[in-house]
Amino acid sequence: MTDREQLHRQGYALLRKAIPAEWLQGLRNQFDARVLPSELWTVPRSANWRHSLLDLDPQVQAVCRLPQLLAVVGELIGEPFFLAQVEGREPVAGAGHQQLHRDLSAQRPGDMVGALAFFDDYGPENGATRIVPGSHRPGPQEPPLDFNDESRSVQLCGCAGDILVFDVDLVHAGSRNSSGARRRSILISYFSTVLYASHQQTASLRGVRMDTRDSFDPATLGSRAPGT
Repeated sequence: MTDREQLHRQGYALLRKAIPAEWLQGLRNQFDARVLPSELWTVPRSANWRHSLLDLDPQVQAVCRLPQLLAVVGELIGEPFFLAQVEGREPVAGAGHQQLHRDLSAQRPGDMVGALAFFDDYGPENGATRIVPGSHRPGPQEPPLDFNDESRSVQLCGCAGDILVFDVDLVHAGSRNSSGARRRSILISYFSTVLYASHQQTASLRGVRMDTRDSFDPATLGSRAPGT
């Protein structure tokens, strides 16, 4: 099986140390400097997470445009796409557990991709993400997935600088930060350009301030294989 076949079969790629090591401390500093309490967001955020308003930060924007990351996003979406949103998130001590869920495509399977870029090491003790590989495209004969059944879930672990890229229909969830150790990350959303008009209608409600007009074409992003 090729890397691309595995990507589409599994519905995700974990890009190890994709963020240059020399960027990480600056990204952590910006995350901490831009944390906003829930009531200061346009739509209030959960008190179980720290949320950081980072979409205008140049270094964060550079992470969102890393060639390796864009290549995997382009492979998953398969047509021109744009950077729709980016926001800092971190589970507070003792919180962060989520039930398994899908974020869901907007109009058709594959038109939206998410990415989690980790600024700190992550694992079971500080609330790392759980995923169910291959759950984004259930077969016609498969019964509906029980979101309370964790038997197929895999808890990720890795180092600061890793980026998880996933089809938004992949079943996933955050976990409880039992240790209280820092687990800062940015959640990035990429949408097919066919969704641009509808995205613009709700962007201000979601606190999106950045310019989202750039479009990326998978045909011109090179042939870098996922995970390389």
